[in-house]
Amino acid sequence: MTLRAEGVAFAYHGSPVLTGVDFTAETGVVTALLGPNGAGKSTLLKHFNGLLRPDAGRVLVDGTEIEDDEAILREVRSRVGFVFQNPADQLIAPTVRQDVTFGPRNIGVADAVDVDSLLARVGLPDAGDRHPHTMSNGEQKRVALAGVLAMDPDYVVMDEPTAGLDGDGAAQFVGLIEDLVAAGVTVLLSTHHVGFATTVADRIAVLTEGEIKYEGKDIDRETAVQFGLRTWAL
Repeated sequence: MTLRAEGVAFAYHGSPVLTGVDFTAETGVVTALLGPNGAGKSTLLKHFNGLLRPDAGRVLVDGTEIEDDEAILREVRSRVGFVFQNPADQLIAPTVRQDVTFGPRNIGVADAVDVDSLLARVGLPDAGDRHPHTMSNGEQKRVALAGVLAMDPDYVVMDEPTAGLDGDGAAQFVGLIEDLVAAGVTVLLSTHHVGFATTVADRIAVLTEGEIKYEGKDIDRETAVQFGLRTWAL
């Protein structure tokens, strides 16, 4: 039970971003993908939800390769939820309630979604009738997470979940990730903030120059500095 990239290469308009990535995020483990800005972390993560397809190599969810097949992509996206770095890219409905049920409505199961319970789970009780774009960045990120959780995924992939948040906001996401793990959800996240990664993750990988250059259960300050990473505490 894994998310796995095998020899993944990807370029934007001929400019290589990933040049042969081998990477695994195992079920039941919080994995943090570290790397400096522009390293390709977002690009790699989007492959695990089928948002991008590799130019070379392959991406697998629990051993099944993601292909340009509508049925496979629908199955992958129901099992692998993706929380964008910028929640404005994800929130499209006029109310929080409609946004949270957007995914389930598309597959005809919106009536089964307990929106109030999901919003309470992400610390936003009674927010169902608010307009998402009147909310703070941290609140929008939590609404986006609630929408992902409405699909009851096995995996949640978070792209820079603490970007734009202060210390309290980052601490809230630590708690949310701990709750996801307790509920049996596997979390893969990207960050360039070492303190956050070492606080939440069971395993750390560093992506730089298009490849995974380090993997381990932890990362020391000297190694982090070598890769140009932020090293201050959460």
